[in-house]
Amino acid sequence: MIKKNFLDLKKNNLSEAQFVIVPFGFEATISYGGGTKNGPRAIIEASSQVELFDEELWLETYKKTNIVTWPEIKPAKAVPAAKKQISGIIAKILKEKKLSITLGGEHSITPFIIEVCRNVGYKDFSILQFDAHADLRDGYLGQKYSHAAAMRRCLDNEGINLAQVGIRNISNENDELNFWKKNQPRIKTFWARDKKRWKIAEMVKALKKNVYISFDVDAFDSSLVPTTGTPEPGGLDWYETLDILRAVCKQKNIIGVDFVELAPIKNFHAPDFLVAKLVYKTIGYIFKGKNNN
Repeated sequence: MIKKNFLDLKKNNLSEAQFVIVPFGFEATISYGGGTKNGPRAIIEASSQVELFDEELWLETYKKTNIVTWPEIKPAKAVPAAKKQISGIIAKILKEKKLSITLGGEHSITPFIIEVCRNVGYKDFSILQFDAHADLRDGYLGQKYSHAAAMRRCLDNEGINLAQVGIRNISNENDELNFWKKNQPRIKTFWARDKKRWKIAEMVKALKKNVYISFDVDAFDSSLVPTTGTPEPGGLDWYETLDILRAVCKQKNIIGVDFVELAPIKNFHAPDFLVAKLVYKTIGYIFKGKNNN
């Protein structure tokens, strides 16, 4: 069982929450490295060591907003049952006008959350995907809801467009490349190879007013986060990631976030800590964006 709340905060009253951390270590469609089921626990445990004063924002974010952690549940092994579990949690959070931050687990959980967002009231919004992989296959290894098909399943929903950041892998199999080509400009891809030419203003422009952020940690360069299912070289670094998140959270209405695909290794804490700090940074950026606009 997870012994600590996120940031080791003592209060956990869901009725008073503004941000709800949802640990959901679902893992069923892995195709290379495993262990993402342990990601939420590692992030929460590492978060107890994150400094609560943010030197950039110059505030203790947790004192300005209520951050609570949803009680740990054991994800079902089958996709339909797991979908029902996470969908019920996210629906309750959204109906109570709170913002969910889900800690995976594998990327296959994102379409379940997106579907709930549409059903609860956000009919027209964007997904900002940080990722090494396009995740646009029409299923993989016999799994329609594979982690490799996460964004394809999200785009099964009308009214949603996609901005991808850090992509450095796309496949000519499982109808991925063909789908990507046919769905321009619904999909705007910022390839990792073009980082030197990126303009954050263009990323922001590619997004609608309401934005869901899905952050696969393999978006980072593998030297920073080697503990993920398919670590890839040539990815994002820490500060350029923060620059993008800061700009988007300042100018858009964030309706939900997930951080997925961390596969922790025992006694190798740096990637766990990085993700925990990134979660706290993102909460701070969202808080500032909602209160300074």
